[in-house]
Amino acid sequence: MSSLILAAPFARPGWQPHLRGIVTSVALHALALALLVQGFSPMPEEPAAPMTLRTQLVSLPTPAPPAPPTPEPVAQPPAPSEPATPTPAPVVEPEPIPPAVDEAALARKRIERRQAAERERQARERQRYEQRERERQARERAEAQAREAAEREAQRLADQRAAEAAARAEAERLAASRAYEPIRKTAPDYPGRALDKRIEGDCTVRYSVDVQGRVQNPEAEADCHPLFIRPSLAAAKNFRYQPRMVDGRPVAVPNVRNTFHYRIQ
Repeated sequence: MSSLILAAPFARPGWQPHLRGIVTSVALHALALALLVQGFSPMPEEPAAPMTLRTQLVSLPTPAPPAPPTPEPVAQPPAPSEPATPTPAPVVEPEPIPPAVDEAALARKRIERRQAAERERQARERQRYEQRERERQARERAEAQAREAAEREAQRLADQRAAEAAARAEAERLAASRAYEPIRKTAPDYPGRALDKRIEGDCTVRYSVDVQGRVQNPEAEADCHPLFIRPSLAAAKNFRYQPRMVDGRPVAVPNVRNTFHYRIQ
């Protein structure tokens, strides 16, 4: 029945504008009804999630000071143009052709350089060796001279001590012989052969005197002439001495000397 009611106005030509409004009204009512039906739904509405605001601190670099303005170049007046001088074309010299490499000559030169270096090294070694030898010989000569000087000094001291000892012994002998004189002395006979040949001389005889004062073991010393030895020994054996007393007792006296002088009157 409704369709009939709605269809009747469409049949009329003046109802087209009203039809458009009716359709729009019906659609709006249907939409409102649908919204109402949804609003009365028994399902509870979910609470809306709380909104969170996040902030972040960002440090920006200090802006650089503005650059000073660059002065604009002052336009210079154009220089008077000079007539262009033609540039001469460069002269291209031909590249020198390298000489051919002689490997044998290079090898010989290397060998010669090595030989020269070896000769120089040997010469330096020889010079160092000769220098060391000269120094060694100089040290040896100095040491030998020092040893010879020390030996000469030692020999001189030994000779000096020996001379001093001999002088003391001679002084003691002379003192002993002067202090110990025979109490009976016999002169020797002058040898006839020496007298015939007019020979003169001295003869020293060394002997010991025992505790009785007699001469023992007389010997002629080297200064005796052969013709004077026998008469000197014979005369010395006849000497008599006063026994020497030491602490109240007679003692023997060794190395007593007596010199016989042979002179022709």
